[in-house]
Amino acid sequence: MEALEGLLRPGPFLYLLIAWGVVTAIFLVLVIWRSVLTSHEDDQIFLDAAEEHMAKEQRALVSKINKLSSPILTSGIMAGVLLLAIAGFFVYNGLKNF
Repeated sequence: MEALEGLLRPGPFLYLLIAWGVVTAIFLVLVIWRSVLTSHEDDQIFLDAAEEHMAKEQRALVSKINKLSSPILTSGIMAGVLLLAIAGFFVYNGLKNF
């Protein structure tokens, strides 16, 4: 238990935890936002010329969903890398104090 208390003192491990929490929160918000947008997307719509505004709305929605893919991928990779760094730091500190 003392080793864990030592890790949570202000220092690199605590800063890694905070950065991981922030990046993971951003990742989750982006994934939730994409799922909300996707729920409004229609798989197939049959429109005539009078309903062109609905087609424009669907194209805009698909464009927004596609724009979110890059930030979602980036934040997910960052969260994973930070989690691996935290695990490596934790193992290193545990072996050092062994």
